[in-house]
Amino acid sequence: MMRRRDFITLLGGAAAAWPLAARAQQRERMRRIGVLMALASDDPEAQARNAAFLQALSELGWTVGRNVQIDYRWSGADADRIRKAASELVALAPDLIQANSTPALASLLQATRTVPIVFTQVADPVSAGFVESMARPGGNATGFIVFEYGMSVKWLELLKEIAPGVTRVAVLRDAAIPSGIGQLAAIQGVSPGFGVELRPVDARDTGEIERAVTAFARSPNVGLIVTASPSTLVHRDLIIALAGRHRLPAVYWNRMYVAGGGLISYGPNSIDPYRRAAGYVDRILKGEKPADLPVQAPTKYDLVINLKTAKALGIEMPASVLARADEVIE
Repeated sequence: MMRRRDFITLLGGAAAAWPLAARAQQRERMRRIGVLMALASDDPEAQARNAAFLQALSELGWTVGRNVQIDYRWSGADADRIRKAASELVALAPDLIQANSTPALASLLQATRTVPIVFTQVADPVSAGFVESMARPGGNATGFIVFEYGMSVKWLELLKEIAPGVTRVAVLRDAAIPSGIGQLAAIQGVSPGFGVELRPVDARDTGEIERAVTAFARSPNVGLIVTASPSTLVHRDLIIALAGRHRLPAVYWNRMYVAGGGLISYGPNSIDPYRRAAGYVDRILKGEKPADLPVQAPTKYDLVINLKTAKALGIEMPASVLARADEVIE
């Protein structure tokens, strides 16, 4: 039979443990994050972005299944699916949503002005009305822009540097989103100075892309610029194949195209924003407000060249371009 003194000691020990257990339980309270991806779930780029996000969250103490639950929606750049996915995620009443792409953010902000949102791969959120200013977003969304529209000028400069004889350039973009309009406008603003005639090509539909690029490629002295959008990302294998088939010198906005056989790219690292987004997610889950966290721009832009593709196209890459390259794929 337990002695009275032992029972009191046991009871006292248990009572002392209760606050510790309660604190541990409170500290490990399960938080819920929604993630709206503009790509398909089996897209290698989407997987790399998500892996970087999860790793950075883990380094900040957030482990899936222990103190955080993540609900994913993958849209494959389909506008209807994006809108449906945004409504579904908001209906789950998450603590926060991580939004990838301008269409994803636009749909989420139509669905909620209260759930905190951390965005990536969004261009010019101020003009789009997503935030009040870069320094003070003011609403329920903040995050990391993909670039300023003015950077698009660099693609035309680069194209003329590697293929000086080009006089007509097809600009592949998504006309349905603000960044498609903004990037084209920036390129149009400088094209007369380069003696170049532009031909906008909508990138939302595979048939349309194939028909337009094939018809355009029949003209002499032509080149291609591929701007940033979920649709150009989703259809990147087709776009790269068309550029190769029609021997078009092409400049892309991101390294992944060049890794897949494209000629040359200039743009920000597409994985880094997801690591940085995890930092904002951590701060918001710990009590900070999106309204007070400044929207951030990329800090580094990479020039990547595929020399194998250059050789196949018969392009002698200028020494001045090679000297500036951050990465050369051979």
